[in-house]
Amino acid sequence: AEAAMACLAVDPAVLLIMVGVLTFLITFCGCVGSLRENICLLQTFSVCLTVIFLLQLAAGVLGFVFSDKAREKVSEIISGAIVHYRDDLDLQNLIDFGQKEFSCCGGVSYKDWSQNMYFNCTAANPSRERCSVPFSCCLRDAGQAVINTMCGHGMQARGYLEASAFIHTNGCIDKLVNWTHSNLFLLGGITLGLALPQLVGIVLAQLLINQIRDQIKLQLYNQQHRADPWY
Repeated sequence: AEAAMACLAVDPAVLLIMVGVLTFLITFCGCVGSLRENICLLQTFSVCLTVIFLLQLAAGVLGFVFSDKAREKVSEIISGAIVHYRDDLDLQNLIDFGQKEFSCCGGVSYKDWSQNMYFNCTAANPSRERCSVPFSCCLRDAGQAVINTMCGHGMQARGYLEASAFIHTNGCIDKLVNWTHSNLFLLGGITLGLALPQLVGIVLAQLLINQIRDQIKLQLYNQQHRADPWY
């Protein structure tokens, strides 16, 4: 049960499902609330967007201030993903994609793959992949038509210099940090692009709520004056 929960915690499909359900619920409140002019649903929509915006802002600030803690957390996530590499196909494809794109292998180094039971270097490991690394760690040959999935065989038993002729020996954490520092303006633009629609949604929801309340007050005022015999 613990292994299953740990696997689900790093499963990208579960994360996408959770984000999709949350997005559906929030947009449902905003859409139905605006169509039916329901203040309760519009308030829910506005509050949810505000909370998400503040959480994103807090995460960015805390990640910048406590960069060492954030690095440790990322390291824990990557280590958990390495352990469950063979347990989930979606997770496996995600790790392979990341290692190919960033030209890296493992968390800190390629020897982190020894944490996986299939790639473990202990003599008691009966796996054919003992002391190996995934094929996504291998140096790519532009002229290679067919991928050799066993290109990482026995690489953990080799030293850094010897292994660097066949695979990427640098870990993905350092590569990810370097990529982040090199693309701060791009990340800032993406963050701003995500924040602006949220702020617009919050403002429009509050404007609509105020308009609905003004209409209610006007209707009550008219009803009171129609009931007045001197009206």
